[in-house]
Amino acid sequence: MYRVGNGIDFHKLEINGARPFILGGYIIDTEWSLIGHSDADILLHAISDAILGALALGDIGDYFPDTDPENKNMNSVKIIQKVLGLLTGKKFEIVNVDSTIMAEKPKIAPHRSGITESLSAILKIDSGKISVKATTTEKMGALGRSEGIGVFSTVLLKQK
Repeated sequence: MYRVGNGIDFHKLEINGARPFILGGYIIDTEWSLIGHSDADILLHAISDAILGALALGDIGDYFPDTDPENKNMNSVKIIQKVLGLLTGKKFEIVNVDSTIMAEKPKIAPHRSGITESLSAILKIDSGKISVKATTTEKMGALGRSEGIGVFSTVLLKQK
């Protein structure tokens, strides 16, 4: 049996050199950072929601509400580890992950391989099963004005 899930997430963007900019567990050296209750790793959030969606298990807010002070500045690797535990418990495995990052800043292309390798280690799957793409919104809307970024992720799961 196969299951498909989609995850989407958005976070506000700001200039804040004191807060790391993290995508897929990979730190990008930039003055930009994402605002969020956790570490704001928007890529891990979207992938987590995609997996939960494929398993019909809700979303990360059900497990890690942003109203809980214990989740403040949480490393999003903890979120994906919880989701991977649920995946294993349901006897599924990841076939592939496809993610698109929508952002004007920072530029993603120079970091794509680092992000992919980081995801491979976190998800414990071959990097050949992971696609990380980036696009802009051609300067349209809030994302185009660099007020935030968005990520859309799709996963394919297979029952073991």
